[in-house]
Amino acid sequence: MFERPAPAPFVIAAFYHFFDFPQFEAMRQPLLDGLVARGIKGSILITSEGVNSTIAGTREAIDGFMAWLQADVVGAPMRWKESQAAFQPFGKARVRLKKETISLGEPVSMRRFGQYVEPDAWNALIQGDDVVIIDTRNDYEVNLGTFAGAIDPKIPNFKHLPQWTRDHLDALRGKRVATFCTGGIRCEKYTSWLIDNGVEDVYHLQGGILQYLEDVPREQSLWQGECFVFDERIAVDHDLQPSKTAVLCKHCDHALTPDDQVSPDYIEGVACPHCHGDPKYAHDTLPAAGKYPGRTKF
Repeated sequence: MFERPAPAPFVIAAFYHFFDFPQFEAMRQPLLDGLVARGIKGSILITSEGVNSTIAGTREAIDGFMAWLQADVVGAPMRWKESQAAFQPFGKARVRLKKETISLGEPVSMRRFGQYVEPDAWNALIQGDDVVIIDTRNDYEVNLGTFAGAIDPKIPNFKHLPQWTRDHLDALRGKRVATFCTGGIRCEKYTSWLIDNGVEDVYHLQGGILQYLEDVPREQSLWQGECFVFDERIAVDHDLQPSKTAVLCKHCDHALTPDDQVSPDYIEGVACPHCHGDPKYAHDTLPAAGKYPGRTKF
């Protein structure tokens, strides 16, 4: 019996790049046209300080678009993180205009940044006795996984990180501060804010968690759990394959581990351990939160 060949997997490209982009508004339509012409879906956020994006398409489409983006828009080489999926994880192509590539909620000079640390050097750094490791992601992301020994600030949004940091500045003084996030953008901007606020000895993971999972063998890895991603996969495992266990609470959109799903506070479609009993999510007074409400990427 003739069997159809399996469809080629989609390439998911996640990237950001800080650069001077004064003409960003005029580039919205050309960028959108470039995505649509190649059958690429996903979103690109553009601002005067750069781009932040996750897109998915065929191998040929992604290669063509990224070559054009570097040559004709950014004008410099870029790094991006790739993974694959058997299905298109996005519904349409979008290019959005914003004031900031990623908002920390407070002014950031964006003149100086922490030192990049390549994934193969990350383990040695974070095992140092004089190092404080800060997970800059939101609480619903950290719930699925983080690095061994990392501090979870338990923030619902990136904009809460400056105040958490001010409350803990004494613990950071005299230490090396190692920061990380999903793809690198949040922790890079955070290191600029730290330097602006007098914390000088700071580092961030080049390419973020996703690059670490690709480069560091599982047997050498200090990563624990899965990595939340902002698409229909919900999370990826250490092999960058879609999670087989993570789900989202249909009421508050919190990412749930298998332990969360067997909690007596988990009622599918109604509540989970993270929103059970919280009046903000009383299902008889408020509608469901909707997918990823107000969440910041990377």
